[in-house]
Amino acid sequence: MPGLKRSPLTSLVSVILLGTALAACSGGDFGRVRQDARNDDMHRWMGAEATGSIGRQPSRFQLTESERMLRDLAYPLVEPPHSRPAWKSVFGDYDPLATPWRQKPAYDRSAYGRLLIDEPHRSHTSRYTQLIDDVRDDITRFDPFFNTARQVFVLDGKRNASLRLVSDLSPREHADAVARMEENTLIVQWVQQCLEQRIASYRWALEHLVVQAPDGMAADADRLIGQLAALTANPPVTATPVIGRALRTRG
Repeated sequence: MPGLKRSPLTSLVSVILLGTALAACSGGDFGRVRQDARNDDMHRWMGAEATGSIGRQPSRFQLTESERMLRDLAYPLVEPPHSRPAWKSVFGDYDPLATPWRQKPAYDRSAYGRLLIDEPHRSHTSRYTQLIDDVRDDITRFDPFFNTARQVFVLDGKRNASLRLVSDLSPREHADAVARMEENTLIVQWVQQCLEQRIASYRWALEHLVVQAPDGMAADADRLIGQLAALTANPPVTATPVIGRALRTRG
């Protein structure tokens, strides 16, 4: 009605509901940011983090489409499953992550399992379902990431060959080209190590879940974990170490 005054409480509730409705539009599959809420270079920081972790400077080149895709596909594989509270998934927020070889505190393979087991669930079967879904998600993401990595490495090979052919290449261009190739290599190593960590986490979770709540679903989970482990042990492409040796971390 015209002239009707709204109480402060009513106004506050309306603002909260409107904000929640708008924020809900940011949520996407697997708790990720929706595509229409992403910016093109939202994962560019991964290259600087990767090179910075071994004392190198990041490249100042713009990302190619394949390099951008590599980083976009890498992020869901390096972010620990369920590491963000539900409200962060809704609002589309996430924090940049440290590479596994300089994470502090050191990686804890029991963290995922403890969260899975200790978090309230309606039934123990829902815990198995969550574990199976998480492993299956990683298997689904595996080929797209490594197929993109293969494309990036092919193009990096051409980039590396061109360094010897361009007569007027400036020192800055040369340094940025080398830095970009190192970034791409380190991102692939980053994903590889995070996959190894996830497998260790999934196995810990399954072993302890079986002890607490035995179920026939354990066999399905074990089969999928074995499938992910086989894929990870034999990736379609391998990244040549940037500093003369493969960067490793204990999972």
